[in-house]
Amino acid sequence: MTDAHIDSLVSTEWLSARLGAPDIRIVDASWYLPAANRDPKAEYAAAHIPGAVFFDIDDISDTASPLPHMLPPDAKFASRMKRLGIGDGSRVVVYDGGVPTLGAARVWWMLRVFGHADVAILDGGFRKWQAEGRPVDDMPPVPRERHFTAHTNTLQVRDRERVEAARTSGNAQIVDARPPGRFKGVEAEPRAGLRAGRIPGSLNVPAGAVVDPASGTFLSPDKLRTIVTSAGIDMAKPVITTCGSGISACTVAFALHLLGHRHVSVYDGSWAEWGALPDAAVATG
Repeated sequence: MTDAHIDSLVSTEWLSARLGAPDIRIVDASWYLPAANRDPKAEYAAAHIPGAVFFDIDDISDTASPLPHMLPPDAKFASRMKRLGIGDGSRVVVYDGGVPTLGAARVWWMLRVFGHADVAILDGGFRKWQAEGRPVDDMPPVPRERHFTAHTNTLQVRDRERVEAARTSGNAQIVDARPPGRFKGVEAEPRAGLRAGRIPGSLNVPAGAVVDPASGTFLSPDKLRTIVTSAGIDMAKPVITTCGSGISACTVAFALHLLGHRHVSVYDGSWAEWGALPDAAVATG
């Protein structure tokens, strides 16, 4: 990735040179699909980047919602960030242990939704960090609590009604980050009770397509641009990303952000909501 994106995407070399810097907060945001059969909390306890705190995506959510890991209320998010030592003025670097990066992109988006723009993703994540033999720790830090001011940016979030309005009016492009089989409706959804298919008129950019499968790093701008163009996305029009439950949608939103798209939002409920609604339009094939 070019130097123009240093504020959003940082290298392992960059972070290694700044370990222990007082203004940087490192966050392990690992989260995995059930099929991966991985325990992110246990993996964090065994080894993490020194100084990193663990961000529990399922806990730092609206636990009163029947939908998985929906955005939490402002007060809850601010309280959890305070406990993690993340506050106003912190430079946050987020990583996870998966390929493609899912949890890190979700937390990048969450922080921006709640008004904290100074956040970057570690390119290649923990897998690249370990492969390079960089230091790890098995002891969690004891963060000093910091004040976090949460101001929700509603322009980055879309609900079912806004997505339906975009679908019928065409005023925004809907981009689905699920694999092609689920997008086409030829593969069953992993969550019970959901119909197979996609939101009519949506485009498909699988989250796995925007990263290098070997290194886990994001593709070059030229390659990302080719993928976006091939999918039929118009960079001049607003985009709403969606997926199974609002996680991998953030990976595609981040890729579009890297390309300079300024009007990208995420459908938080995603297919977990849309696919469960009997009156929601569904396309297949």
